[in-house]
Amino acid sequence: MTDTLRVVPDALALVANAAGKVTLMGLQIAGRGGTALPGLVTLQLDPDYIAALTRALPHGVVLVSGTNGKTTTARMLSDIAKGSGWYPIHNRSGSNLERGIAGALLADSSWRGALSGNLGLFEVDEASLPRVLGRIKPRIVVITNLFRDQLDRYFEIDQLAKRIGDAIAELDPSTALVLNADDPIVAFIGTRHRGPVTYFGVDDPSVGGKIPQAISDATRCPRCKAPLRYERVVLAHEGDWSCGQCGLARPPRDVSAKTIRLEPSASEIELRVAVSSAFDPIRVPVPGLYNAYNALAALAAARALDVSLVTAARAIAAFRPAFGRLEQLPVDGRLVRLVLVKNPAGFNAAVGALLETGRHPKLLAALNDRDADGRDVSWIWDADFETLAPSIEHVVVTGIRSRDLANRFKYAGVPLDAIEVVDEWGSAIDRAVGSVARDGELVVLATYTAMLALRGELARRGHVPPFWED
Repeated sequence: MTDTLRVVPDALALVANAAGKVTLMGLQIAGRGGTALPGLVTLQLDPDYIAALTRALPHGVVLVSGTNGKTTTARMLSDIAKGSGWYPIHNRSGSNLERGIAGALLADSSWRGALSGNLGLFEVDEASLPRVLGRIKPRIVVITNLFRDQLDRYFEIDQLAKRIGDAIAELDPSTALVLNADDPIVAFIGTRHRGPVTYFGVDDPSVGGKIPQAISDATRCPRCKAPLRYERVVLAHEGDWSCGQCGLARPPRDVSAKTIRLEPSASEIELRVAVSSAFDPIRVPVPGLYNAYNALAALAAARALDVSLVTAARAIAAFRPAFGRLEQLPVDGRLVRLVLVKNPAGFNAAVGALLETGRHPKLLAALNDRDADGRDVSWIWDADFETLAPSIEHVVVTGIRSRDLANRFKYAGVPLDAIEVVDEWGSAIDRAVGSVARDGELVVLATYTAMLALRGELARRGHVPPFWED
C-alpha cells in the first residue's frame, strides 16, 4: 500500500484535475488508451497543474531527457525506484510532452489531487525540456545524449543545446545533473550548472573506432568551435573527445563501463565503481551498445538518488523493454523483434545491435511521415543503410512512405528481388512472417506511428497487449 500524499492543490488545479479525470474515464469506457488527451485538457485549464501536484513529492522529481534512449532509461530507473521500495509516478507509455506528464499525474491522483506515489519520474522530450525546467524544480535531470532529430519539428542541434543550457544555468544549485560524459554537447551543458553533476560513460578501449560517424553532430568544440579530436568513438559523436584549442575535454566519469560484452539478446557491463561480486558484471537483458549506455545512465541516476548499486543492478537484470525498444514476441512460431527508429543516430545504433552478433536478418521495415514521426523523411539518406544491406536476406517494406524506403534499400545495395513492397499493415505482417522459417527471427524496423499501426495489428491478433496496458 502506498502512502497517499496529503497534497492540497489550489482551486484551479482541483478543477483541472477533475476535468482531466473525467476525460480519462471517458476514454477508458470507450476502450481507448488515454496518454495525451486527458493531460491536454488539464493543462488547458491550469498550465501550472504539474508544478501544483509535484511540489510535495517526498522523493522529488526526476526528469529524463535526450534524443535517444530516454524511454528505456526512464523505465530502468522506474524499476530501480520500485526495487528501493519507492512508488514512482511515471509517464510509462512514453508520452513525453507536458500533456503526457500531466496524464501520468492524473492516473495516479485522487479526485482531490492527492498523489498515490512518492517520486515523480518523467521522460521529457528534449525540445520541451527548457519549458518544463521553467515550471518545476526537479531533484535530478538526466540527459542521455543530443543528436540531430527531425528538423521539421526541432531546432538545429546547437540551438537546442543552447536553449537547454540556458535553462540549466537557471536551475537551483540543489538540483543534480546526470550527464553523458562521452557526448561533448551534453557534457558542455554541465559546465553551466552551479550544482552537482554525475557523469557516466564507456571506458572500454575495445569498444568503438577512431573516426566520428558521418552523421556526427559534434565535429566542433561546443565552447570555441574548433575541430574536436577523438581518441575513440563509441557511437556517432560519443566517445573520448577533447579540444586542442580551448582545452575542453571529456570529464572524468563517476559511473563508467570498463568492459562491455555484447551478446545476441543481452550485454554485460563491468563497472569501475564497486559493486557486490554477485552483481558484477551487471547483466542488461536487452542487446546493443546503446542499451549499455541507457543502463549506465540509469545506474548513474540511481547513484545520484543514493540508491545502492546492488539494488540498481538487480532491477536492471530483471528489466523488460518498452514499446518498440527491442521488444520480443512469439508470432506463429517465429520470434518477432520490434525496433523503433526515428533518426539517423537511432537507426545506426539499432543496426549496430543487430549486426554485432553476426545476424542476417529478415526485415519488416515501415516508414510513416505523420506529425509524431516527423514530416521530413530525408533522414533515411543520412542513416547507414549501406552497413545493413549486405546482411539482409529479405525485406518487406510498408507504410505511408514505403516507396521512399524501398528506394533507400535499393540504393544501399539490397537486390531488387529481396525487396517487397506491401501497402496494407496486416498483409505486410503476413508476408514478412511467412518469409521466416519456423523458429527463425523477424526484425521490425519502424517509425513511431508505423510501429503503433503494426503493433496494433499484432494486438488485434492477440500476440501482444495494447501498448498503454504495458
